[in-house]
Amino acid sequence: MAPCPTNKCIDGRCVSSTTPPSVSEQVKCVFNGTTTEQRCYTANASDNPLSFGCSGIGACIADVKGSKNTSLTWKSSCGGYAYTTLDGNSEYANFSCGASSSLSANTPLNVNQSSVSLGAASTFGVLAGSTVTNTGPTTVTGNLGVSPGSAVTGFAPGIVNGGSIHVTDTLASQAKVALTIAYNDLAGRSTNPVSIAGNLGGSTLSPGLYKSTSSLEISSGDLALDAKGNANAVFVFQVASTLSVSVGRQVVLMGGAKASNIFWQVGTSANLGTNSTFKGTILADQSISLQTGAKVDGRLLARIGAVTLQSNTIIVPAN
Repeated sequence: MAPCPTNKCIDGRCVSSTTPPSVSEQVKCVFNGTTTEQRCYTANASDNPLSFGCSGIGACIADVKGSKNTSLTWKSSCGGYAYTTLDGNSEYANFSCGASSSLSANTPLNVNQSSVSLGAASTFGVLAGSTVTNTGPTTVTGNLGVSPGSAVTGFAPGIVNGGSIHVTDTLASQAKVALTIAYNDLAGRSTNPVSIAGNLGGSTLSPGLYKSTSSLEISSGDLALDAKGNANAVFVFQVASTLSVSVGRQVVLMGGAKASNIFWQVGTSANLGTNSTFKGTILADQSISLQTGAKVDGRLLARIGAVTLQSNTIIVPAN
């Protein structure tokens, strides 16, 4: 089967089992638990309950775009599938062909994100536009660079393992160009973002695109990122202003999530608090500051300003 045509996958609300939709809505049926074989069904205002047929081998997974506590009634003609009610924060449910079943959609469908190419910047644990300054025994695994600025201080006592220091040389210049391209890619993504605001502490998030129109912080608890068993799952965070992580707070990975697939596009500057633990690549328009003991499994990439380090550990993640 051909992939869902984009003009058939309509951004909308979940079809209600009791009230017909006012506009066409999106329903995507994915066969064999993959995204390589799929079919889009468009529910119209006259479809109540929604009725469609499916065929294929293996469990048929339905992705339903909806909001909390809305529901949808499935009626289809083929058999052989187990039905599981969607609940909690789950995003998928197997359904039973050949019978009517109610499916509660508790979370909106979040479009799968592609990774971003970091190009020449991918080997850099730290890259700044103006300066890199360090105090204390910081360890950077990977390259460290600055471009177009020319100042790198504090190495030693800081050390660079598995890479070199590049000050306005060819590689640093190429990495700066690649950083800008990647930053613009992430900032320009706009398909079906999930709005976030304020404090993400204590949250557990699934893969997808998340958008904050102001500043964002992780302060009241740790942030968990759950890939739900998909090792290729990508998390993209668009932060219009500042990103702040409080003292001792952590970004925790679950369900096979990888730091190499987490990207934080920050409109101004980022600050990671004392003894915090962070996952993913920060691409900041201005500056990035780490307080004493902060650890990063990812990259610190600042387009224009400085990267400031204080007895930190930065490790470029494996793919």
